[in-house]
Amino acid sequence: MIAMRRRSVLATLAASPLVVAGCSAGDEVPTGEGNASGGGGGTGAFVAAISAQPDQLDPHKTTAYAAFQVLENVYDTLVVPSPDDLSMQPSLATDWETSDDELTWTFTLVEGATFHDGTPFRASDVVFSYRRIIDQQLANSARFATVADITAPDDSTVVITLNQPTPNLLSRIGAFKGMAIVSQDVDEQSLTTQANGTGPFSLQGSSASEISLSRFEDYWGDAPQIGGVTFQFLPEPAAALTALTTDQVQWTDNVPPQRVATLGDDESVELGQVPSVDYWYLAMNCAKAPFDDVAVRRAVAFAVDREAVTEAAKFDTARPNQTAIPEGSEWYYDYAPFETDVDQARQLLQQAGVQGPLTMGLMVTSEYPETVTAAQVLASQLEPLGITVDIQTEDFATWLDRQGRGDFDAFMLGWLGNIDPADFYDEQHRTDGPNNYQKYSNPVTDDLLDRASVEPDRDTRKSLYDQAAKQIVDDVSYLYLYNPDAVQVWKQGITGYEVRADKAVNFDTVVLPS
Repeated sequence: MIAMRRRSVLATLAASPLVVAGCSAGDEVPTGEGNASGGGGGTGAFVAAISAQPDQLDPHKTTAYAAFQVLENVYDTLVVPSPDDLSMQPSLATDWETSDDELTWTFTLVEGATFHDGTPFRASDVVFSYRRIIDQQLANSARFATVADITAPDDSTVVITLNQPTPNLLSRIGAFKGMAIVSQDVDEQSLTTQANGTGPFSLQGSSASEISLSRFEDYWGDAPQIGGVTFQFLPEPAAALTALTTDQVQWTDNVPPQRVATLGDDESVELGQVPSVDYWYLAMNCAKAPFDDVAVRRAVAFAVDREAVTEAAKFDTARPNQTAIPEGSEWYYDYAPFETDVDQARQLLQQAGVQGPLTMGLMVTSEYPETVTAAQVLASQLEPLGITVDIQTEDFATWLDRQGRGDFDAFMLGWLGNIDPADFYDEQHRTDGPNNYQKYSNPVTDDLLDRASVEPDRDTRKSLYDQAAKQIVDDVSYLYLYNPDAVQVWKQGITGYEVRADKAVNFDTVVLPS
C-alpha cells in the first residue's frame, strides 16, 4: 500500500535494455567546486548518492549502471525514451522517415548543437560513433546486426540502410546512453576517464569518491536549472540514506528496502516508487561442469523459493517472476514451470550423475548488497539438496573482471532499463552474444531470437519472443528471480525530478528550493 506522503509516480511498462553494473577506481583528476546547499534562486549544485563508482566513462564500452547514471546527463542519443511510456522520442534527431520497404531510415538532425569542447555536432559524428561500435565490436555492436550501411549525405542528415526490416531500430539506437554520440575528433583513449558529449552537463572532475558535472551553458535543449551535479559513491544503503537525511546529499537511489514503507511518511523527503523494467537473476556457467548439464541447472531451479529470496532481498519492493519481462508490460509472458520441489531437484541431480556433495561458487558484489542477501537465502535453500554455496563477495571491479573471463560457477546480478523485448533476451542468450557470459547455446533459441528481431507483425513477434523465453527458462540460461521497483528518495522542496521505469537518471529538469 502506498503511504499518503509518497509521491505518486506512474509509468506504463514497455519491454527491453540497460545493464546493472558499476565500480572500479578510475584515474583521479581535480574535482570541481559545488555544494549541497545550492545557491540563490535554486540554481546551485546538486549532490546525488549512488551505490557504485563507474568502471569507466566510455559510453560504448561500459555496461555498468553506475556509469550510465552519470553518462545519462553528459551524452545524447539520436532518439530517447519518453519518461511517460518509454516510447522513442526526438533528441539529436528531430524527425525521421522510413522507406516503403522499411530498409532505409533517414534522420534529420537538430541544428545548433555543440559538444562540450565547442565543436559543432554534425552527421559525421553519428556515422563515426556507430561505425566505432560496429567496427570495433564494442559492447552494443549486436544492436547493429541488421545495419548494412550508415551515411551522412550532409551535416544535418543521417541515413541508416538495413539488410532486413528492423521494427525496433529506434529502441536499438536510443534506449540508453550506450548508443551515445561522441565527437569524431575525440581521442578514443581518453574516453575511459574523460567525456565530451552534447548533453546538458559536462564533466568537471572525478576522484575515487565522486564525479562532478557542471551545467553546459551552450546546451542545445532547455538549459538545466541547477549549476551542476556531484555524484558521490556510497555503496552502503544505510549510509546513503543517512547522508540524505543529514543534508549531505539531496538525492539517492540506494535505499534500504526495509525503510521504504516508513519513508513515505517522512516529512523531510519525497519518495518515488514505480514498477521498473528491470530483472534480477542467477546465472550458472554453462561451460563449466557440472553446470554445463541442463539437468543440474534445472535441479537448482526447482530448489529455489523465489518468494523467500525476493522478500529477503527487496521486502515489498519487488515481485517474483520466472521470466525476464515484468507483469504489466505488453510483452509479459506468464510462464512459471519451477515450483519449489526438492524431491524433483534430487531426481534431476541423480539423472545428471552427480554423486555426493556439490559446491557451487556464487559470485556477488558488495556494491549491490541485495545480491549478498539473496545469496545467503539461496545457500540455505540449496543446502538440503546437498549443494554447498560458496558465497564469493567481490568489489564490483573484480566482479566485472571475473564475469568477463568466465571465472565463476555462478553469479547474481540484474539487467536494468530494458525497453524492447529484444533487450531482455538477445544479447544475453544468443550463442556468442556480447553479454552471454554464462556461455549458453541452443540453436532453437538462436533461431527464435533471429526471427523475432526482424518480424514486423507485433503479435507474431510477441509469439516468437514468448517461445524464446520458454526455451531460455526451460534451459535455465538464467534462473530469473524477481522484477524490482525503481525506488528513489530526494529532499523535500526539490521539484522537476521524475522517477522512470527504465531507471534513467535525468537531473537537467531539477529545480532546487530558493
